[in-house]
Amino acid sequence: MVVLNDEQKRGLTRGAQGRPKTVTFLPEPQRRARPYLLISVDDHVVEPPHLFEGRVPERFVERAPRIIEEDDGRQQWHFDGTQPNVGLNAVVGRPVLEASFEPSRFDEMRKGAWDIDARVHDMDLNGVYASVCFPSALPGFAGQRLQLGTKDEALADAVVRAWNDWHLEEWAGTHPDRIIPVQIPWLLDPQKAASMIRENASRGFRAVTFPEAPEKLGLPSLHTGHWDPFMAACEETGTVICLHIGSASSPPPVNPEAPPDALGVLFFASAMFSAVDWLYSLLPLKFPGLKICLSEGGIAWVPGLLDRLDHVARYQELYGTWDGYELSPAEVLQRNFWFCALEDPSNMQLRHRIGVENICVESDYPHLDSTWPNTQRMVGEALTGFPPDEVRKITWQNAARLFDHPVPAAVAADPESY
Repeated sequence: MVVLNDEQKRGLTRGAQGRPKTVTFLPEPQRRARPYLLISVDDHVVEPPHLFEGRVPERFVERAPRIIEEDDGRQQWHFDGTQPNVGLNAVVGRPVLEASFEPSRFDEMRKGAWDIDARVHDMDLNGVYASVCFPSALPGFAGQRLQLGTKDEALADAVVRAWNDWHLEEWAGTHPDRIIPVQIPWLLDPQKAASMIRENASRGFRAVTFPEAPEKLGLPSLHTGHWDPFMAACEETGTVICLHIGSASSPPPVNPEAPPDALGVLFFASAMFSAVDWLYSLLPLKFPGLKICLSEGGIAWVPGLLDRLDHVARYQELYGTWDGYELSPAEVLQRNFWFCALEDPSNMQLRHRIGVENICVESDYPHLDSTWPNTQRMVGEALTGFPPDEVRKITWQNAARLFDHPVPAAVAADPESY
């Protein structure tokens, strides 16, 4: 997901106070055929206005995030002095020339962005059976805004728990076969974070979204040992650590004078840098059962990184970082990491170098670069001519195993049946 600077770079016409003069929805698409069973490991949910109603203690009701209708017609979240957008790039189903606008009202988005029944309808149109849905603008991709955006730790605790309760009970719980529950972590104390992981695993959460580079948020880095209790809990419970690019609120470095599409081209680089940082933190060696999934980073960089890891490993006697470990850095990458393909037709040809068991797919609904409603076609074009067993692994089996999300035999046999 890349947010463009409309006024400077695209010259689009806006109305007063920066809102677009018109909001256009494309015609409702026809339901796509389903030659493949698909599980998307990267989609997003826009938090609905009612999320915190009845979910926070009485003393926090007036301070919990709430939607306020501004004088200019915008709907805006308000939370302890911060004002996150309501619809972070939730522009699916809109024309390209409107696609970079940040929707400022819920009626400027497809209802599937924030309503679970409408989301499942849009998944059905697109041919996506199950989905991992990350948070959106209000919490931040890893929940950081709900915790670092207030100085009241008790308030932060209340709203984080409320978000997780809502996600489990309403978003995933309404259609448990279609949504894979992913929680917001506690970021302010690793022992409490570990306790919440164990508690949430017992409730049915399969994954946690975590900052790709916590030090960029002012938190301790992966290399300090600070996060060890959290990592131990994830390993113990089988909770998948999902790293979404942008979760550390820092885009890849681009010359400030470069046009915005340069940032879009280089967006995948964030995932590569994160993978190397997590690998060389040695956390996957300290906790060999960790499962780390990188979302929206693509797979283009993975073969080159594996080659480079093998190259540098030849000089390990000089560095000493991996002394005493049986596995090489490349072997650990392929053991502990999974990668997510959005549009990677060329790089699918290198699937065996990456590891067929390490590749999943995504649709990135409801963002600008989502493949909705044509995910089936685009995945099919990338996998043309592949052996059926490899296609099944990439399209759904890898994700089902990774997130421990069973698929009914009848659906696996016939994707048109659900």
